[in-house]
Amino acid sequence: MKALTWQGKRNVIVEEVPDPVIQDPTDAVIRITSTAICGSDLHLYEVFGPYLEKGDVLGHENMGIVEQVGSAVTNLAPGDRVVIPFVIACGTCYMCTRGLTTQCETTQNRDKESGASLYGFSELYGSVPGGQAEKLRVPYADFNATKVGHELSDDRYLFLSDILPTAWQGVQYADVPEGGTLGVMGLGPVGQFASRIGVHLGYRVIAVDPVPERRAMAERHGVETIDLTGDVVDVLRTMTDGRGPDSIVDAVGMEAHGAPVAAFVEAAAGVLPDGIAKKVFNTAGLDRLTALHASLDAVRRGGTVSLSGVYAGEADPMPMKSMFDKQITLRMGQCNVQKWRADLLPLVEDPSDPLGVEDLVTHRVPLDRAPEMYDIFQKKDDGCIKVVLTP
Repeated sequence: MKALTWQGKRNVIVEEVPDPVIQDPTDAVIRITSTAICGSDLHLYEVFGPYLEKGDVLGHENMGIVEQVGSAVTNLAPGDRVVIPFVIACGTCYMCTRGLTTQCETTQNRDKESGASLYGFSELYGSVPGGQAEKLRVPYADFNATKVGHELSDDRYLFLSDILPTAWQGVQYADVPEGGTLGVMGLGPVGQFASRIGVHLGYRVIAVDPVPERRAMAERHGVETIDLTGDVVDVLRTMTDGRGPDSIVDAVGMEAHGAPVAAFVEAAAGVLPDGIAKKVFNTAGLDRLTALHASLDAVRRGGTVSLSGVYAGEADPMPMKSMFDKQITLRMGQCNVQKWRADLLPLVEDPSDPLGVEDLVTHRVPLDRAPEMYDIFQKKDDGCIKVVLTP
């Protein structure tokens, strides 16, 4: 089959790889109909080379049609249409039964001190082949595959794989008071959905992003937006009676603008031999913390900052004195996708499309064009906000 494979920093290609097969009785194999490029894929494209091998298949936002099922699969059959959460979980362990599927004790990567396995996301999370390909093997298929109807477009369902529940969890973790104000840092795909979810839940939403096309998209959904300027914290306070938003979702993460020192450390580590680079990342890794520090500065006293953007540093400097003094609550973590399916499925199937899932994709291209689209998406060229690949 054709699949997008990692070859090196900023180097991905589409090539022929072996078809996936049933390995365990609980597996299924699906034919991919839509797969998206995620902001997290750019971390692999740019930073996490030491944890990847040439030929690794990327992609963790996937949906398609079931082609084969293992002998122990009871809820699925060939021909079913399914969305695949990016988190691979068993559904029955201590953590899964508490809704913490990203901490699944069956697929947890204890040798890397990491949580549950993820599709297409390096040796840190199991080196499981991803779905930017023609086919995908799905472990623990009964629990992980979300069966959906055949009537609505892929765009209605695809984002249940990652970015929609990630945004939903981010807003839930933000604990916005009734009628309160939610700030959102970053209007990439997760920030777009977090903003719309905030509006849907009745909050005033103010979002920050430097890209005009992203601000314009958010404004179509009732979001107030401001440019990313040097006085953005002061602007947010001015718009909220001098206090700052009640809660802020940081939907940017480790690739924030600015932070030249952290950017240099990332780049330098990326050219070291893999073993040394891993040690640097694991003990002295730094993130670009511009968005996080701005969120902590701007949120009102007693407020909550929720991290949906991915951070990976182990030596990040944090303003602990200020955080303690302001009595800030900080919540974070990979999204427990399976926990939120029941909340989100009715919203994506609602004819009114209250979260605007059909107003996000800016580029839909064949899988063969994936290398070109990684470059365009990373550079934010051509008004690119969300890319969907069709094998």
